[in-house]
Amino acid sequence: MTLPTRRGAAAGRWIATGLLRTLWSVRVDGADHVPAHGPVILAPNHAGFIDAPLLMATSPRPVHTLAKRELFRGPMGWLLRGVGQIPLDRDDPGRGLLKAGVGVLDDGRVLVVFPEGTRGSGDFSELRTGLAWFALRSGAPVVPVVFSGTSSRGRTLGGMPGLRSRLDVVFGPPVHLPSGGRTRAALDAATDQLREALVAHRQAVADTRPEEPT
Repeated sequence: MTLPTRRGAAAGRWIATGLLRTLWSVRVDGADHVPAHGPVILAPNHAGFIDAPLLMATSPRPVHTLAKRELFRGPMGWLLRGVGQIPLDRDDPGRGLLKAGVGVLDDGRVLVVFPEGTRGSGDFSELRTGLAWFALRSGAPVVPVVFSGTSSRGRTLGGMPGLRSRLDVVFGPPVHLPSGGRTRAALDAATDQLREALVAHRQAVADTRPEEPT
């Protein structure tokens, strides 16, 4: 798998910004928590269909997102690759995927890893180990991200937020993991540390906005 281009990610940010900010009322808080330079991992919750493009539009830096490979079919696949996104087999991430993700970070860019692995409740209760693996491998800080409003009408395609409704994107303080841990015990400990930080950030956001209906 080849390394996605910086130019593609920048183009994707421009396209997503124009589209999403036209369709919805988007508010961003805490963007200054994202380091201006160097490798960064963004770790968002995932409960709505538009979470990935919304983060593409609101991140202060262009992003490369690990997205499920089912999306990379036909014209959509061509578009996603063109804007610098990376196909992910959630059950069997191959060496090419891992190399591409690490390559993005080694090149000082921003990688988006949905820590829950799939769209669901978005509460960070069930984390896969991929987020911690990339953080330990790269030494990059992990910035929690919480979306509000993207799944306010349910989690099916028909539950997309209504036009011009309010969507919030809140970035949290970066989490720095201890360096050098490559063992399974270190991976599990890092996953627990990240879960605690992500849940705390989500709760802080929830305290300032009513919970979305389930």
